[in-house]
Amino acid sequence: MKNSCVFAFVMASLLAIQTNIAQETDKAIPVFKDGEAQIVEAFSKSNQWIRHDLWVETEFDTDGDGNADRMHVAVTRPAQTDTEKLKLPVIYVSSPYFAGVANDGGGMWDVKHELGELPSVERQHPQVTRTGERPIISNSHINKWVPRGYIVVHSSSPGTGLSQGAPTIGGDNESLAPKAVIDWLCKRIPGYTTPDGDETVEAYWSTGNIGMTGTSYNGTIPLAAATTGVEGLKAIIPIAPNTSYYHYYRSNGLVRSPGGYLGEDIDVLYDFIHSGDEAKRAYNNATVRDKEMKEGMDRRSGDYNDFWAGRDYLNDMESMKAAMLMSHGFNDWNVMPEHSYRIYKAAKEMGLPCQIYYHQKGHGGPPPMRLMNRWFTRYLHGVENEVENDPKAWIVREHDHEMEPTPYDDYPNPEAETVSLYLSPGAPASGQLLLEQQNTQAEETLIDNYSFSGSSLAMAAVTNHRLIYCTPVLNEDIHISGVPSITVRLACSKPAANLSVWLVSLPWNESRRAKINDNIITRGWADPQNHRSIRKSSPLKPGKFYEISFDLMPDDQIIPKGQQIGLMIFSSDREYTLWPQPGTELTIDLNKTKIDIPIIGGSQQFRQSILTD
Repeated sequence: MKNSCVFAFVMASLLAIQTNIAQETDKAIPVFKDGEAQIVEAFSKSNQWIRHDLWVETEFDTDGDGNADRMHVAVTRPAQTDTEKLKLPVIYVSSPYFAGVANDGGGMWDVKHELGELPSVERQHPQVTRTGERPIISNSHINKWVPRGYIVVHSSSPGTGLSQGAPTIGGDNESLAPKAVIDWLCKRIPGYTTPDGDETVEAYWSTGNIGMTGTSYNGTIPLAAATTGVEGLKAIIPIAPNTSYYHYYRSNGLVRSPGGYLGEDIDVLYDFIHSGDEAKRAYNNATVRDKEMKEGMDRRSGDYNDFWAGRDYLNDMESMKAAMLMSHGFNDWNVMPEHSYRIYKAAKEMGLPCQIYYHQKGHGGPPPMRLMNRWFTRYLHGVENEVENDPKAWIVREHDHEMEPTPYDDYPNPEAETVSLYLSPGAPASGQLLLEQQNTQAEETLIDNYSFSGSSLAMAAVTNHRLIYCTPVLNEDIHISGVPSITVRLACSKPAANLSVWLVSLPWNESRRAKINDNIITRGWADPQNHRSIRKSSPLKPGKFYEISFDLMPDDQIIPKGQQIGLMIFSSDREYTLWPQPGTELTIDLNKTKIDIPIIGGSQQFRQSILTD
């Protein structure tokens, strides 16, 4: 009897052990294949996801109420983070847009005035009507990442939605706010169940490995957080991020609007996103918009100053540690491609793990899922998938799908060499772009008139409102990869003028089926008054020649045979610059003007491409 009891006890113990093993085996865990996190059925049951809201206290008080501002945070996580005590990495998205934006059509600056002046009528200040009083932030990215074994966290940026504080459009608080959320996710500071209470909430389900992503302003915030050097932020995937508000609203000393938003400036964007507590808006407006911005933005000169330097993330990268996969479109004329390239170049020089993905379309556009998945799998889950040995650059070719980029060793393409092209006269029709510099003195003059769009000027056979210089018709494709730059020697009939430069592919494709990259190769803008420095402008002496050099936007494009590459120089760009009274004359010294273009195969390839039979 005694032996049979012992036997029964042993068998029961073995059964219990087997049951526990089976239960352990049945537990949901992240699954990986070919270096990528896979969709797990147990994580995909959205009706079982745990959702909750909280507030995280920051180290700043920007709304002047005497209390540290708290950020509104929303969490979505698999049920297993509670039922099975599973800890998972976090993908975090922050935005100023989650609670709505100003939908008033007004609020832009009037651009119809002389350079160096301000419009006679003050701009209007539209108010944001906040969408939703209850704590709902966003559902973006949840369906993509939660089933793959991640927790997704959202937060509204300062002064927007249910987050306290004031928007500053690139000020320090917009870097420190996501840092505070990451500190909470890494269990270094408490979160709170209410915006003003003391009841705390802990991120016990977080592994402390955080990744961030987002597009446009939402892509700027991951970079802003990364520049703080916050521990736990392991990887970021910024998509079309604004990396410098000066480069967004100015260009080489020139007041220039972002594409599609003529007359926008940093204070306009402030009004556009200011969806926070209505009771705090008057204070925020007085201290941020009507003082700091008004005193610092300087629409008269367009010069770079300390105000703009404080909103340039390139200046803050010293502390950055996060691995970065950057994404952008070469034909993004809103947040232009220089924004991504300047940060990618710096990260590469710092030795940070980084890759860059470029497509041929406009604003937005994430990398293919497999690239993002490999990036987050490596740096958040810690799976050794050798992503650091993958190609550094992924470029979508002109006729390929955005999800099928071509891999390259780097960007710019290491095989690109600078080709200098010189100008030969031809105004008011077209002149030539040549490999050899002309020895004869030649000057040509254009007359500014904002009434004509850049595209109409490029298509015109004859006009005195622009100068254009073209290569011979290409008999072979030309592959441009990198940052073209131009040196212009010019004289102006007035103390100030816009200077606009387009590199175009001709003949112009007027078809409704024309692609965004068919006509404009790249472009750039500058203020000749800043010929010495973007920090200091000086009025031009009418008739005196000045030399100014500046970069055009980065590009990687194959110009097909049968086309011509054209350099167009004009003054006011109707869609981007101020609109001064028409009639200003710009005279170009052709002998001292050139454009440098990075071309695969260099001068030899270019020469081969323009040879005639």
